[in-house]
Amino acid sequence: MDLSQKQGIEPGRRLKTANWMGPMLAEAGELGVRSILLFGYHGKLIKLAGGIFHTHHHVADGRQEIMAAYCAQAGLETAVVQQVLASKTTEAALQVLRSLADSSWVARVYGLLAERIAVRSRTYIRMHTEQTVQVGSVLFDRQRQIIVKSAIGQTLMPS
Repeated sequence: MDLSQKQGIEPGRRLKTANWMGPMLAEAGELGVRSILLFGYHGKLIKLAGGIFHTHHHVADGRQEIMAAYCAQAGLETAVVQQVLASKTTEAALQVLRSLADSSWVARVYGLLAERIAVRSRTYIRMHTEQTVQVGSVLFDRQRQIIVKSAIGQTLMPS
């Protein structure tokens, strides 16, 4: 919440949620919300890229597997994908990407993740409510530094 405030998102437009993203997204669709900016920690939102909308760790995890899949999709070599898969946390996986000589890998992998989070969330809302909602995503790291904004996320963020 503090980072969203610092980014200029108005208090009346912020809603804090936790592990049950699916029901929150469906309710937004039912209420006629036209656009949603998912602004959150990459270790939580990454699950949405894998189609996991009940994000409590007791229900489903798969964060490293999702991250490794997107690393492979981006074209990273197998050895790096394996390092990401073996990481204990998504923060550790992010550090693997940040340690690479080519610094563009973070943007490439997280760009794919952010776009997929937005697409999967839109699809989830439509499937459960038959409503079309514009969804963008913004992912930040443990230090509260923004890693990436999806294309729609960029348009939904205040200037």
